[in-house]
Amino acid sequence: MSRLSDLARGVRTLGTVLRGRIPRQVVIQYTDACNASCAQCSMRARMPMTRSKLDLEQTRRLLDALAEQGTVAVSFTGGEPFLHAEEIISLIGYARLAGIPFTRTGTNGFPFQGSDRPGFTARINRLAESLARSGLRNFWISLDSADPKTHEANRGLPGVVRGLEKALPIFHEHGIYPAANLGLNRLAGGPVPLSGEDYRGAFSPMMFYHASLNAFRRFYGFVEGLGFTMANACYPMSHEPDQEASHAVYAATSSEEMIRFSTPEKAIMFQALSRVVGEFRSRLRIFTPQSALLTLARQHCGQTQCGPACRGGRDFFFVSARGMSVHPCGYRGEENLGNFLEPGSFKESEDVGCRRCDWECFRDPSILAGPILGLLQQPINTVCGLVRDKTLARAWVGDLRYARACGHFDGRLAPDYIRLAAFSPQERLVQSAVPVQDQA
Repeated sequence: MSRLSDLARGVRTLGTVLRGRIPRQVVIQYTDACNASCAQCSMRARMPMTRSKLDLEQTRRLLDALAEQGTVAVSFTGGEPFLHAEEIISLIGYARLAGIPFTRTGTNGFPFQGSDRPGFTARINRLAESLARSGLRNFWISLDSADPKTHEANRGLPGVVRGLEKALPIFHEHGIYPAANLGLNRLAGGPVPLSGEDYRGAFSPMMFYHASLNAFRRFYGFVEGLGFTMANACYPMSHEPDQEASHAVYAATSSEEMIRFSTPEKAIMFQALSRVVGEFRSRLRIFTPQSALLTLARQHCGQTQCGPACRGGRDFFFVSARGMSVHPCGYRGEENLGNFLEPGSFKESEDVGCRRCDWECFRDPSILAGPILGLLQQPINTVCGLVRDKTLARAWVGDLRYARACGHFDGRLAPDYIRLAAFSPQERLVQSAVPVQDQA
């Protein structure tokens, strides 16, 4: 029966792609309440704002509607989703039964506090067992820094890292392999902020590049040492202090220096991240595609129309905790597309060429899927484009091969290190395409 359902899903997916679309994915913000103090997020606990939460029964109705519309993946996010752990876990199971095969959720890590108290192991066993029984596919845990004290001070969640060390083997026993989720920030490598200033206080591109390399190497080495087998990177979600961020319906944004980077810094940082991801690909299953990093580095070097545009508002959507309104993504909050539950109110976005933000949630899959859609719809033009841009073509093909070796990043599968061994440190694709010394 499972093989038949997989075959049927494969046929539907092919039909969707042949129509020039990607199977629908939806991020559902179940709540914007949070119990952490992260400087990089405007939903942090002490932020003065009215908090919202979706209704459980209404969310079940939403999942029914999404399943009927052919949605293949839903992610439950926050705020902090696990403030309502029982409801989130029940919704994951409900989504699976409704026919949505791919379900994801994550946490800021607070469930892993108190590892030195009696009952910790039993509590984590119950949590892991409940998540496994629900059919959850991917589970992420946020980490901000390679230094435990720095991470815990930023989050206001002491003891989380020690708890993670104890919890990860328990999750693995239950067949769940969580991913470490890094939001790129200046403290990723430790308590010393990531900087490229030389002794004169002037910005040095090469110094910033090597500082970024060291920070990312420290971080991925740290999470590997904790016992993670999978990792992901969220690109900076920042705005300038004098800019309004009210357009972002997903308020995981901030003007804090911790996550603010200049355009030249971003170009260099994406190059450094590409190199380090290549170095760790045989040791950790890292979601972050090299083709996306290449595209973003080029964009921040001033190249226009580089890489496929984001599919947010066409195939990917964000549902807000405030009124269940639908948006193209968490960034384009000013564009309300209606409500999936109100017949006739929902409409797709007319903006099909958006590159306004760096957020990886929808841009990464859009960049990966772009050439596939192109090969099916405009094969000659797409092939010619890939031939002309061999660097991007190699990165994209390598990403597809790597995803397959990673079991398409299925968080219910143990890593296959024999297959991953083929991905020893890779060609420095981004660096060769966008030389660091060219950054001013």
